[in-house]
Amino acid sequence: MAESKQAIIDAIKNLIKNNGGNYSEFYVGIAKDPEDRLFNYHDVDKASGIYDYWEAYDDESAREVEKYCIDTLGTKGGGGGGDENSDNVYAYKITPDTDEAA
Repeated sequence: MAESKQAIIDAIKNLIKNNGGNYSEFYVGIAKDPEDRLFNYHDVDKASGIYDYWEAYDDESAREVEKYCIDTLGTKGGGGGGDENSDNVYAYKITPDTDEAA
């Protein structure tokens, strides 16, 4: 079920607060298929990684959440990626095993 921009931002803040509290240690991005992006591109460990994802109303809302997290909160992220089908926002804690360049 799609969530509002503010609900997603609040969920990301809670994920970070409950898992270290340092925004710069997390990556936020958008994707059509967030599980594929998390586990196959960024190499997040499905069993032990700290991550979550949320469906936004549309790709524009997802992009706005991503931009807010990167520019205002200070998370890592590429920004500007995806396409008109990228309506999911994902976040994960960066570890030595994750790949932020993906």
